Amino acid sequence: MSEEKGGFFSQIKNQIITTIGLIITATGGLVITNMEAIFGVGEEIVVEQPMMEQTINLPEATKDTIVISKTIIIPPKKEKTETEKRKEEFDW
Repeated sequence: MSEEKGGFFSQIKNQIITTIGLIITATGGLVITNMEAIFGVGEEIVVEQPMMEQTINLPEATKDTIVISKTIIIPPKKEKTETEKRKEEFDW
C-alpha cells in the first residue's frame, strides 16, 4: 500500500475538480440533446386543418291542409203517444 502524498486539502481539491468536470459534461449533454430547441429555426410550422363545410339540405316545405269536419246526426224526434203525454203531465 502506498501512502498518498498530500493531505486533506489535496483530496478536496481533486473532488472539486471532478465535480466541475461532471457538471461540464452533463451540461454539454443537455445542450446537444436540446440543440434544436435552443438554436432552432425561428419559423414555426403551422399546420392548417382542412375545414369540412357542413351543409344541411332541408326538404322543400309543402303545406298540407287537413280539414277535420264533425257532423252530428240527430235522430228525428218521435211523436209521443197519448199515454206518454199523460205520464208526463202527472209526473211530479
